[in-house]
Amino acid sequence: MAGHSKWKNIRIRKGKQDAIRGKLFTKLSREIIVAAKTGGGDPTMNARLRVAVEKAREASVPVDNIKRSIARGTGEIEGADYEEIVYEGYGPGGSAIILECYSENRNRTVSEVRHAFTKHGGNLAENGSVSWQFKHVGQIVVPKGNLNEDDFMLLALDAGAEDVVVDEDSFIAITAMDELHKVNQGLEEAGIKAEEVNLTYLPSNKTELSDADALKLLKLLDALEELEDVQEAYVNVDIAEELLQEA
Repeated sequence: MAGHSKWKNIRIRKGKQDAIRGKLFTKLSREIIVAAKTGGGDPTMNARLRVAVEKAREASVPVDNIKRSIARGTGEIEGADYEEIVYEGYGPGGSAIILECYSENRNRTVSEVRHAFTKHGGNLAENGSVSWQFKHVGQIVVPKGNLNEDDFMLLALDAGAEDVVVDEDSFIAITAMDELHKVNQGLEEAGIKAEEVNLTYLPSNKTELSDADALKLLKLLDALEELEDVQEAYVNVDIAEELLQEA
């Protein structure tokens, strides 16, 4: 459940669309800023920026906002200087959590993250405490559409992917971190357009939780994602669909 996207979708269906939309705009803008800062402001030469811009457009972020975010990332205009920070922690039942944050105030961010963990039955841990339970990899998500599984697998592996995972609605090519954009470029040259191109944390060691602890974990994840600086959360737990509906 990388990023527990199912939980996010359920929250959107339940309501709070306006508040969620505002937070989404902020997170998408920060992703554009950081992508432009790390890889340059030309989307044709920066796959991470290209995907970030496409996500922003799909979410109806105004074009002027997108342009300003790119300009802030490249330093053309002044603005907050965001840094990428990764935090690790434990949730209910010993579940492991990795948080990716974009922050211009590290002290504020760690204080808010620690408070959320403590309030919801978890605790912020030292770096390295839980990351051994995850593998940091590249991830290319492609909608199934009319694609054949065997054909996609051959194309992805030929392009340099390490593995291919079949999800309900998509194919996911897993790559080494430094091979992500090379593999994506190979797929694009084969006429395959990705829905997402990013680095992610895949759990290599999963934790089994009771239903009660799973519900507590979902409340903690919800509280963490309410924080403005939290960009993405990853957990090493599979949570049953019925519990996601109940939360």
